Amino acid sequence: MKRRTFLRSAAFSSLALTPASQVLAALAPDNKYRKNIGIQLYTLRGALGKDAAGTLKAVAEAGYKQVEPYGFPNCQPLLDGAKAAGLALNSSHFEWGSVVSPKDAAMSDFQKIVEKAKEVGLSHLVIPYLADGERRTLDDYKKIAANANKAAELTKAAGIQLSYHNHAFEFAPKEGGKCGYDILMAEFSKDMKFEVDVFWIKVANLDPAELITKLSGRVSQLHLKDLKSGLKLPEYGTIPQDAFKELGNGIIPMEPIIAAAEKAGVVHCHVEQDHSPDAMASIKQSISYLGKL
Repeated sequence: MKRRTFLRSAAFSSLALTPASQVLAALAPDNKYRKNIGIQLYTLRGALGKDAAGTLKAVAEAGYKQVEPYGFPNCQPLLDGAKAAGLALNSSHFEWGSVVSPKDAAMSDFQKIVEKAKEVGLSHLVIPYLADGERRTLDDYKKIAANANKAAELTKAAGIQLSYHNHAFEFAPKEGGKCGYDILMAEFSKDMKFEVDVFWIKVANLDPAELITKLSGRVSQLHLKDLKSGLKLPEYGTIPQDAFKELGNGIIPMEPIIAAAEKAGVVHCHVEQDHSPDAMASIKQSISYLGKL
């Protein structure tokens, strides 16, 4: 309980009421994240399904420098389109069942994914999600941590960093007041890291910058997205689609997050917006906001 009290600081409570666009910022033109900003391609899944090559060309024209695919390794159009558009491929979300529920002790399915990632030139792989049945108890999270640690040994041998991407459900209180994220923080090995999604941290009514600082040295990447004001928090499950906002259009101040990321050793930052009536317009607005910081 002390950890959760620490994360829910009084300072965060006041920031939660302030639109991000009103927070004074000073993101230098040569800031490493702005210079190499990425986009999680799930944001554009509709357009990519219709025209992957054209969509990725538009992503590059909007100013993004790298992309983080989803569904790896079964996402060849995304890989080909990114290469053709001159977009870097450093990280990808992958079919997580190969780690969370491996078919054999050798994790043979995951080994094939690692081999493909090495072939593509990826430096990061990310466990993107857990299905409901995979995360019911703290013991479930302990099993996940054990499997992830084993998988991280395989990726390390291949020169690839394995990380875990959060949503809000990991912070829902369970037995003894602990939450799943408590287990992951305690039981992940030094080779296993986190990809922190700042939106879902805020949905759980926690402070993203404070969590990143607390996990200093253990956060590989960030997902940057903004949250609509006026929602009742915490929400650990489904939230309205219009809760997802472009950077600067919500209540999450980005500058403290980026500052914390630099100090914590975060390697890459990716914009993501799970839902939008016009995803391409949204990602253009978000990168424009970052350019004004």
